Amino acid sequence: MARYRKIDPRIWNDEKFRGMSDASKLGFLFLLTHPHMTSLGAMRATIAGLAEELGWTTEAFREAFGEALRKGMAEHDPKACLISIPNFIRYNSPESPNVVKAWVGALDLLPECELKNRTIARAKAFAEALPEAFAKALPEAFAKGMPYQEQEQEPEQEQEKKLMSPVGDQLSCPVEEIISLYHEAMPTNPRCKVLNASRRSAIKARWLEASRLTCKPFGYSTREAGITAWRTFFQTCNTSLFLTGQAAPQPGKPPFIADIDFLMSPKSFAKCLENKYHRETAA
Repeated sequence: MARYRKIDPRIWNDEKFRGMSDASKLGFLFLLTHPHMTSLGAMRATIAGLAEELGWTTEAFREAFGEALRKGMAEHDPKACLISIPNFIRYNSPESPNVVKAWVGALDLLPECELKNRTIARAKAFAEALPEAFAKALPEAFAKGMPYQEQEQEPEQEQEKKLMSPVGDQLSCPVEEIISLYHEAMPTNPRCKVLNASRRSAIKARWLEASRLTCKPFGYSTREAGITAWRTFFQTCNTSLFLTGQAAPQPGKPPFIADIDFLMSPKSFAKCLENKYHRETAA
């Protein structure tokens, strides 16, 4: 566990950090300097527990922490109770190969989940970009502690390829921000009040699919470009009478109005891109 941390004073020049509320700035600095934060830039914690430490209500900390999540400055797996800071190691670079070897001690402190894998992948990529001695130290450290080996959805080689891909890290899906964009662009459509595992999975699948498309507004290689593309997508959906519940309903049935589940289903998503929901007449 890292006993000392480095906080670059240039954080006050960072546009994302400056744009945060005072409460969010304090919450983010609290995470960076938390006694349980490991040298990998991740720690096991709950929102309620962190709020209790600060003497805040759970909702107050959740709201403050949400800003860091939406800006991509933090990542959270609430089910596994894991919080990760993507750029932590960048500002707390290992000073020697022995520090890299010691990273193995942090692995046992983190619960197994996809976010833990991403955290490890970032650390591995960072160490491999350092002088050769650092890269040589890493396999020895991670050979004993690499968690979550079973991947039922895809072959092991494909999982490793995704985890170690620098583009994949840049394109980690900002699920909460996608939901916020949907609410912002389609304010009259049903709000997403429960962000469960199935919804998260669907949003992540469409995010990845959209990044590989060649049709507008999609086909992106960075998180920022992806957010811009999805904002345009939802704004376009909001011009559809059918998707917004303004089209003439079928006899005996109420008007249809799309929710986030409908828009994120593979079939409906494809039809949205093909403008098949823009041929209706108003009720």
